[in-house]
Formats: sequence, C-alpha cells, structure tokens
Amino acid sequence: MENILASEYVSIGELVRITNSRYSTLKHYTEEGMLPFEQAEENLTRRYKREETAARILWIKEMKENGLSIPQIKEALGMN
Repeated sequence: MENILASEYVSIGELVRITNSRYSTLKHYTEEGMLPFEQAEENLTRRYKREETAARILWIKEMKENGLSIPQIKEALGMN
C-alpha cells in the first residue's frame, strides 16, 4: 500500500484499493468518460493520476449518496 500511495500514477485495481470502490463501478465511470486516464504504451494499460482521480471518485460517491443520477453527475463534472 505504501508504494501505491507514493506513486503519481496508479492502475484501476489500485484505485479500487485506495478508494474502497468496486472494480466494475470504476470501469463503468471510466467508460462513461468520468475518470480521465493516460494509456501507457506498453501493455496498453490505463494509468490514472492517483490524487486527482481518487478525489474525483470520492466526489462522485458523495454526489451519488446525495441522490444524483449519472447524467447529473456528469453535468456537475462539466461533461456536457
């Protein structure tokens, strides 16, 4: 876990661990364009900026807890 928290970029699996989220949920958010990522050239692995993405996931969780739908969350994220 220390290595993950020291990294600038993390994988979706590592995001699952640090945000206590489900893999399928984060994959869905990625497919919806809600979680920006960079594609590593080797293995075509998606890499996420750890701090920015973890904060965004927590914000999305908070909006979901407040009853917002995915389209409403996307609008709040400025994704119109």
